[in-house]
Order: sequence, then C-alpha cells, then structure tokens
Amino acid sequence: MAKFIPVDPFDIVIFGGTGDLSRRKLLPALYHRWVDGQISETSRIVGTARSEMTTKAYRAMAKEACETASGANWDATAWKGFERLIEYVSIDATAPDGDWPALKASIADAPERPCVFYLATSPRLYVSISEALGREGLVTPQSRVVLEKPIGTDLESAREINNGVGAVFAERQIFRIDHYLGKETVQNLLVLRFANILFEPIWSRNYIDHVQITVAEDLGLEGRADYYDKSGALRDMVQNHMLQLLCLTAMEPPNHLDDDDIRTEKIKVLNALTPITGEAAKRITVRGQYKAGVRGSEPVKGYLDELSNGHNSQTETFVAIKASIDNWRWAGVPFYLRTGKRLPSRHSDIVIQFRPTPYSLFGAGNDAVNRLVIRLQPDEGVRLYVQIKEPGPGGLRVKSLPLNLSYAESFTVRYPDAYERLLMDVVRGNLSLFMRRDEVEAAWAWVDGLIDAWEQSGEAPEVYAAGSTGPLAAAMLMDRDGREWYQGA
Repeated sequence: MAKFIPVDPFDIVIFGGTGDLSRRKLLPALYHRWVDGQISETSRIVGTARSEMTTKAYRAMAKEACETASGANWDATAWKGFERLIEYVSIDATAPDGDWPALKASIADAPERPCVFYLATSPRLYVSISEALGREGLVTPQSRVVLEKPIGTDLESAREINNGVGAVFAERQIFRIDHYLGKETVQNLLVLRFANILFEPIWSRNYIDHVQITVAEDLGLEGRADYYDKSGALRDMVQNHMLQLLCLTAMEPPNHLDDDDIRTEKIKVLNALTPITGEAAKRITVRGQYKAGVRGSEPVKGYLDELSNGHNSQTETFVAIKASIDNWRWAGVPFYLRTGKRLPSRHSDIVIQFRPTPYSLFGAGNDAVNRLVIRLQPDEGVRLYVQIKEPGPGGLRVKSLPLNLSYAESFTVRYPDAYERLLMDVVRGNLSLFMRRDEVEAAWAWVDGLIDAWEQSGEAPEVYAAGSTGPLAAAMLMDRDGREWYQGA
C-alpha cells in the first residue's frame, strides 16, 4: 500500500486557470492529492485568467473537470472539502493595469509558506507575468514558478525566457516541468540501474547493442493545429521529452539523489551528443508527414487537410533519429529516437537491446538476444526478455519470453500520475525531476543544428499514411544497420 506523506500548507496560483491544461491535468491532480490526504485544509488554490467569472462558477467548472478525470473513483464527499480551497481572480496578464491587487489580497497574508505560480499559459507570457509578480511584490523567498514546455522555439528564444524569468526568480525557484519525468516507470529507470547489481555492470557499450526510444501517438492535431504547425514533432517531442528520456537512460550514476547531482549528470549526456549537421542529417534522420489513411476502420484526414491554410506546410509530424553519445560508456552504441502522430497505437517505450551471446551454442535459429523493455504508457511496466527452453519432445528449442512487471497487476491501488507527483515536488522544493537552465539550452543547441540542416537541404517530409508505422525511410534507417524497430508485444 502506497503511503502518502502530507506536504506543508501552501498556496498555488494557476495562470491560465480556465485552460485545457488546468482542466485536464492540474485541478484533477490537486483534487486527487487532497483525496489521499497530502494537501491540508489551510492550503489555497487560486485560478486566474482573463475571463470574468465568479469563484462559484469556477468551482463548478473545476468540479466537472475533476469528476470527469476521476471516473469511478469520484468522491463527492471529498469534493465538498476540496472546493473550499478554490478561489478565482480575473486578471489579464498581458495588460499592465491588470487587477493584481485582487490576487495580492488572496495570497499575501502568509509570505512564510510556499507559494507556487504555475504558468499554464503561452510561453510568450512567461517573462511578462514574472515581471508583474516581481513588480507587485508577490515574489518572496518561498515562491516557486513553474514553466510548462516548450521553453522557447530555439536556443535564442529559450535564453530570452530564461533571462527574463531569472531576473525575477532565483534558479532554485524555477521549476521547468516535463511531465514525462513524473511517470513511475521513468523514475524507475534510476532504481533499475542503480539499485540492482545485475544491470549497472552491463549498462554500457560492452553489453548493449543499441537503445530505442519511441513515443508514438495515434491521434492527429486534436485542436492544436496553430501551435503544432509552428512547432512540429522535433520541437514538440524530441527537444524535451525524448532527450530527457535519453539522458536518464545514458547518464552516469549521480553521487547522491540531490537535485543538482542528477541534473549535472544529465547535462553531461546532452553535451556529449554528436551534432547532426549537413549531410549527416540526410543519412541518420527521417522527417515524415501523415496523409489521409485509416484509424481502425474509420478514415481519417491527412495533416494538410486538418490545417485551415496548410496546403504548403512542410511541418514534420514524424521524426526518426540515429543519435550518438561521444563518451567512454556509450561510444559506438546508437540511440534510435522515434516519435510521430497518426501511428497505429499510442505507446511510449525505452528498449535496451543487449548484444548476442559470443557463440550460438544451440544452433541456427536459437540465437535470440536479451531485451529490456520499459513501457511508459499506456500500461506502465517493465519486461526483461530472456531465453528459455521450449517444453516438449523433438529436440531442444529456445524461446524468448518476458519476465513481466506490470504496474497495474503488481500495485493494485491507484498511484499518483505524473502531474500529481510533480506538483507535490514543487511544493517541497525538490528540483530533481525538473530541468535546469543549462539542460534546456543544451538541448536546444543540439536541436537547432538539426533544424538548420533540414532547412538547408530543402527536402520535404516523406509522406506516410495515417495508421501506418511511419515513413519507409524510418524502417530503412534501421535496416541499413541490420536492426529493426521494436513493435511491442
């Protein structure tokens, strides 16, 4: 049974409090932490947005969001206590004369306790909101600010945001969130590697053939057309989620589990990534864009058809990359990254493919290799594929079967989702699962080089049918190396 440790009383102010992120993730996450007894009755949740709305109306909106997210676990009695924590203040964060005194009146009476400013807004507002908070005297030593991705669209814009927010908040107060880092199985990477003696000694080029990291989505734009067409798969997924997964997979053991020890090891990985420029981009990367196809038995539109004026768009909806890490542990081991929309299913996996045995003792066809599969979604779990004798007479046959850890089966109680865990870490001031400034900028520096190479080539993304596994070039990228993408089991 999971044991939830209560956090000290706190205030949280959600800018963009009526938006999609707040309704789908933030408010339900706080409600679930209340149900499990982690949030005290003296804590306060203040939603802010431009919309004119009463606190009563905001509570009704929050109730609908939390009830939808909870499903069969909805607790109407618990809600009655939780809704008393919620207030609403209307503020136009883009206007210099916004109603900041009203917000100040809601939270300024307890400067000694943590106050979290969650910026669930467009990144272009991060600096102006931070400056307003500083100007109005709302920033105290106990304040924290949470920045959602993407932090900028390239290295230059990321630096502008970091400089602007950093002029108001100290680095220890800035929590750059990536919800993938809050997933149970992502955190379990550290435990698997550093708490099990059988893994760490073989976690290197000596025993690992290659690594695959896949984040596949079966949906299309789903109302995000304006944002996505300016971003694309590389900026939307690779620069943050996928590079963070790569860092946790490849990092050296930290001296401690302190936040800066972990983040220092991650930045070493980012700095060791081989730049992908010029002709290399053509050989070891693939860009794709989905056309009309079929999802299940239903026809779906192509990417250009989902855009209002997108008939000339060359934004990629699929990316495959063969990345290399130039350091002692990983030299010569390829890291294959793959992400895309309108693929056959939604799943995220990290696959550690081990080298084959030096000699095939059991003959041809009995030389399958070990594989460790860490599934992040939708059914979190860990599978270690090992070789065993297939039962029965007629000769010795070897079969690859998994030792299977399923979170749903092994932990029958509900455990917190990524946002629930990360929000409580913000309140505690634990930065270990959040990105440091130099991490964000190093990731952008690597991605910018690839973007420049694509732009210089002038090549359009390869088209693939919605519902397929992606462009043919992605399969060929692996085939040239004598490997293939892991398709799940």
